[in-house]
Amino acid sequence: MRIFSGIQPSGELHIGNYVGAISQWVDLQVGNDAIYCIVDQHAITVRQDPKALRTKIRSVAALYIAAGVNPSKSHIFIQSENPDHAYLTWMLNCVTPYGQLLRMTQFKEKSDKQRENTTVGLFDYPVLMASDILLYKTDEVPVGDDQVQHIELTRDLAEKFNSFYGEVFKLPKVRLVESKTRIMSLQDPGSKMSKSDENVRATIFLLDDTDTVVEKIKRAVTDSGNEIVYREDKPAVSNLLSIYSTVSSESIEELEKKYRGVGYGQFKEELAQAVIEFLIPLQEKYREIYADNQTLDRVLDEGAEYTQDISGKTLSEAREAMGLGRALR
Repeated sequence: MRIFSGIQPSGELHIGNYVGAISQWVDLQVGNDAIYCIVDQHAITVRQDPKALRTKIRSVAALYIAAGVNPSKSHIFIQSENPDHAYLTWMLNCVTPYGQLLRMTQFKEKSDKQRENTTVGLFDYPVLMASDILLYKTDEVPVGDDQVQHIELTRDLAEKFNSFYGEVFKLPKVRLVESKTRIMSLQDPGSKMSKSDENVRATIFLLDDTDTVVEKIKRAVTDSGNEIVYREDKPAVSNLLSIYSTVSSESIEELEKKYRGVGYGQFKEELAQAVIEFLIPLQEKYREIYADNQTLDRVLDEGAEYTQDISGKTLSEAREAMGLGRALR
C-alpha cells in the first residue's frame, strides 16, 4: 500500500507527535510505499518568520530520521518544493462547494480564535491537504480522529472530480491511530498535547533537555485520590501512564501493578527518568543528522525526485481530464 502523511514545521515537535504520527510511520514503512512530507505550505496559514521556518523545516526532517523513519525504506520531502500540490489545489478548489469548507470543524475553531487575522489560506487548508493525499494515489492516511473529517472531504472531492471528469483519483482510507495512545496536555488532560499551546509546561518537546523534562512532569496535573490507574475518571493519571508506556517497554497494565500503593511523587520522578532515557538517544541521533547537511540534503532531494515523478503523472491525468492546456501527446 502507499501511505502518505506529514507534519507542519511550525513550533517544536513533541512526544504526542511521536506517538500519534512518527512511531506509526516507522511501523508502516515496512512493506509499504511510505511517503512522509514536511508540510511547510500548511504552516504559512499563519505568519511565520522566514528564517525560523527554514530552520524548522530541516529540524523536522532530521527528527523524522532520528525517530526511526528510514530513508532507505521511506521517502521524505518538503511540500513547497513540489509545485504540483498548489496546482492541484486550484483545480480541486473549482469542484469544492464553499459551504462544505465552512462546515470544517478546525476552520471554525481556529477562525474563532484568529478572527480578523483569519486568512483565505486557513479556509482552503483542507483542499491543499486533499491535494497532498490525492497526488500520490494514496491508499491509507494515518491520522488521529480529529483529522477524519479532512480525509472524508478528500474522498468526497475525489469522488466529485471522478464523477465530473472521469476516474483519476484513488479514494484514500483512514488509518486511525489507537485512541488509547493519544497523548494529552500535561496541564489540561482534556486537550491534546500541542506544539502551539501557550503554556509551555503542557508539552514535552522531543528536544527538551533533562531539567526541563523533570520540571514539566513534576508540575503535571494529577487527579483526586492517589491511585495510579488508567481509568476514565482519572484522565490526568491515565495520560501520564500513556506517556510512561510509550517511552518504556512496559504496558499500562504492568505499570498499574508496579505503582500500586505508590504516591504520585515517586511515580512522577520515575516517569521523568523514563522520558529522559527515551529522549537522550533520539536527541543524540538528531544532532548528528542535523549537522550533516550533505546527507540531509541528499535525503530530501531523493524524496523530492521520487514524489515529483508520481505527482507529475497524476497531475497530467487530472489536467487532461479537466481539459486544461493543450492536449497531451
